[in-house]
Amino acid sequence: MTSGASCDVEALQSLGWDYSCDLEVDYKSQDHAAIVYAALDVDKELQPDKVKRQISVSDGKLKVRFEAVEARFLRATFSSFVDLVILATKIIEEYGRVNTIKS
Repeated sequence: MTSGASCDVEALQSLGWDYSCDLEVDYKSQDHAAIVYAALDVDKELQPDKVKRQISVSDGKLKVRFEAVEARFLRATFSSFVDLVILATKIIEEYGRVNTIKS
């Protein structure tokens, strides 16, 4: 698994979303990326008027874009999200894909 993050102050002045950050985690497995996506996409942002998050999966990579009106909101959201990504990744590494129980 590899990951990369880039954070830039962008010229989104007219929209008020002055700060953005991109995160990409390469799981090298579409299944693992989809599992993490499914686990993390259910939690919506607590302050959608201050922070936006777009999450997707492509070619075994989890891709996330954050936008915020202030740097402190971006920092807090990004940090919390990365903590959850780390937790989900450790669970996948430890247990692999869990098969569902057939009734």
